[in-house]
Amino acid sequence: MNADIRLDAGTDEAAADAPEGAGAAADAATRAGQKLAYERNKLHKRLLRLTGQAIGDFGMIEDGDKVMVCLSGGKDSYALLDLLGTLRQRAPISFELIAVNLDQKQPGFPEHVLPDYLRSIDVPFHIENQDTYSIVTRVIPEGRTMCSLCSRLRRGILYRVADELGATKIALGHHRDDILETFFLNMFFGGKLKGMPAKLVSDDGRHMVIRPLAYVQECDLEDYARWREFPIIPCNLCGSQENLKRREIKQLMREWEKRFPGRVENIVASLTRVVPSHLMDRELFDFAGLRATGEPRADGDIAFDVDPAFEGPAAAAAPPARLVARNG
Repeated sequence: MNADIRLDAGTDEAAADAPEGAGAAADAATRAGQKLAYERNKLHKRLLRLTGQAIGDFGMIEDGDKVMVCLSGGKDSYALLDLLGTLRQRAPISFELIAVNLDQKQPGFPEHVLPDYLRSIDVPFHIENQDTYSIVTRVIPEGRTMCSLCSRLRRGILYRVADELGATKIALGHHRDDILETFFLNMFFGGKLKGMPAKLVSDDGRHMVIRPLAYVQECDLEDYARWREFPIIPCNLCGSQENLKRREIKQLMREWEKRFPGRVENIVASLTRVVPSHLMDRELFDFAGLRATGEPRADGDIAFDVDPAFEGPAAAAAPPARLVARNG
């Protein structure tokens, strides 16, 4: 579904000369406008619902919180700030928002864009100026990806800023697709089952990091950004490098969704249905101490039986609607 419906601006000269043709064209334009408004409203409601569900499911925001929204200038962080602003107005609890951008001094970075936008929507903000660009380009050889070092530098700076601002939560704009891509990156290239958590304490143990867009699909955020006309600032330092492994995973997921509709949604659901006894991590499950007690076990081995989930139509294994609902 694409909420960004474009109308054909072309005209038919013959129809323009005929009153009936002009009336039909006007009616068609009216219907198209109504459809556009309907689709946009449905998109907005879906984004608010999924964001609110993630916040509630994981206990991301509490009464009295000061949420530092990390704003990069990309579509995801713009949408996060916008949706949190609406939820803040409707929530039964009180919490603050402050937008924070790290200006990394990339050549040609439009310094005025974010401050102008944030003033226009009346959101408190802080711009942190740190020349990480020079450090990254000096340390990383030309042609190598810069994302790892760049992200480590950025993370340390943002943790410090959170302390200085008195923020109790750090909100990042990672969405459902980011989480899945990270899961597969860790599996394929890191040899471990590890995704990107919706909520977790930071590596320094001092900050709570939240990802309220954890249930939101990237395609919806793309549509929303076009509709809202966010002043997008592209990342020319690392995000545009074509040899990133993440891009390979993204393309793989798109191919899966095209050839096997529903596969990606089932993978999302699997992240919420982990069965440690059916994996091989001895730290998660005490295999050595396992004994047959004669009591039935819901997670017991079914030996050579075929799991019913593997039989019948793919829809039989559909994930929970709360994770992937696309309507309403």
